[in-house]
Amino acid sequence: MRIMDLPLMILIEILSRLSIKPIFRCKTVCKLWYNLLSYDTLFANMYHTRSLKFPCIYLFDGVGKPSLLELKAEYNYYARHCNRPIQLTPEFHYPPGRVFLVGLCNGFTCFVNGSTNIEKHFVYISNPLLGEYFEVKLPEWEISVWRVTYGFCFSKASGKYKVLRFVARKVTKVSELEVYTLGVGEKWRNVGEISCPVWYDKFDKVNINGALHWMDSEKNDIIYFFDIETEKVKSLPAPPGLVTPPWNLKLVELGNYLCLTDYYNTSSTNIDIWWMKEYGVSESWTKEIILVDSVPRGMVHINFEPILMWKDGEILIQ
Repeated sequence: MRIMDLPLMILIEILSRLSIKPIFRCKTVCKLWYNLLSYDTLFANMYHTRSLKFPCIYLFDGVGKPSLLELKAEYNYYARHCNRPIQLTPEFHYPPGRVFLVGLCNGFTCFVNGSTNIEKHFVYISNPLLGEYFEVKLPEWEISVWRVTYGFCFSKASGKYKVLRFVARKVTKVSELEVYTLGVGEKWRNVGEISCPVWYDKFDKVNINGALHWMDSEKNDIIYFFDIETEKVKSLPAPPGLVTPPWNLKLVELGNYLCLTDYYNTSSTNIDIWWMKEYGVSESWTKEIILVDSVPRGMVHINFEPILMWKDGEILIQ
């Protein structure tokens, strides 16, 4: 029997087990496979479920060409001929020009092109696997705007993607929050002012537990979050006893836990990773220490950022 004669369900089952690089190739086999791999929701759901076991890292420095690196169970850093990243193509997988990553959600990426403290900047949503992207139409720029910061989030409950726009004005110490829901009305909605000012345009935003989280711009004892369903901004207590300023702390998601990394003092002998073991419970913050002696020589006096939990508790750090 030829593979083209297989029942559709079996074909989807087979294709959903492929890694990213073969999927790119299979899209060129025929129109049926292209449509199946690009638009079929059953394939997308099956592939996403399996891909959670083998995470994919998005590599991009804002200057060169971005690439995807898939971490299979047998991944070996030193076997580079077998583990080369998949280089993405400009104007096919992502928009042209110098772009900055806003966030990644469920296979989609959000980019900003240009400086967000001037009118001339653009926001794009890209799906590298499909090889397509589109521009999000922005509200008309107002002369009172000082700086704009963006966030990107996804709700598992509703299946909706939302782009957030934090607008800081020149004369107030509050930020306005605007929300754009992909595929719904194509309009920005102002959901009100938030008391936490956003003074810098690149800050950590972690999408976990149905909410997007970020640190306060001025205080290190509070974490704010945007509830994706209710569109309300609430807060959580940060770990106790922090002395590092908030702009040098890193919020991350590790193993489906909200975590915070504290390693700014280059004379420190360890890297502190705080885990919120029970979401929303301040007493559940637990500190784990990574000794700097265990870090490869030459990497000690730099900032560290955990990327993901992998291989039975191993933490991948950049």
